[in-house]
Amino acid sequence: MKIPVIQGVIDRRILINYQIDKDVLESFLPHPFKPKLVKGKGVAGICLIRLKEIRPKGLPKSIGISSENGAHRIAVEWESEGITKEGVYIPRRDTSSKLNAFAGGTLFPGEHHLADFKVSELDGNYEVSFESNDQTKLSISAKETEKWSDHSLFENINEASSFFEQGAVGYSPNTKKTFDGLELITSNWKVTPLEVLKVESSFFDNEQVFPKGSVKFDNALLMKNISHEWIGLEEICSK
Repeated sequence: MKIPVIQGVIDRRILINYQIDKDVLESFLPHPFKPKLVKGKGVAGICLIRLKEIRPKGLPKSIGISSENGAHRIAVEWESEGITKEGVYIPRRDTSSKLNAFAGGTLFPGEHHLADFKVSELDGNYEVSFESNDQTKLSISAKETEKWSDHSLFENINEASSFFEQGAVGYSPNTKKTFDGLELITSNWKVTPLEVLKVESSFFDNEQVFPKGSVKFDNALLMKNISHEWIGLEEICSK
């Protein structure tokens, strides 16, 4: 299934990032994906993204749709024809859009869970949360800052920015037991740090999947007003 080229605007994107023990991610990830490591740790998280003017490329902005979305992501590597490639594995996607939920796997990659999003943004402060139709929950309270965390795997904002920019290719599981591929092409790439006051994720807090002590919050990044395209890629088959 080849996904059409989609264009629009990333109005706001928050990347919430965790460092996770290598062995835990290796057990979780399906073939052919392996965790991409930073200082011996895997990197995973949630992308909270508000999209505007989303439509097939070439069609007018006036028909575009807007939505709030959440994607759980794991930085990965895999081999293809003897070449090591990198990107993100996306085990689940959540959306405020009934169209996105309905069209997941056709116009959009992978299954999308319909979720109720609550968003408050004022003077550089962000309160974003969602609860999906299967009770998956996430909430974050954060504010814009110029300071980089001393506890991050990344030495500075530039190192973090480069790492996540390289994760432009994402693969999501579908009902055919293959993985839908999508590449994000941005007109400009700029991230700034967020100071996180509180974050809770039912996905990463699930100790049956991620045992206690195997997950640690690392950093959060903010992007705003980014024109972009999504380009469908060939599926990857699982063993």
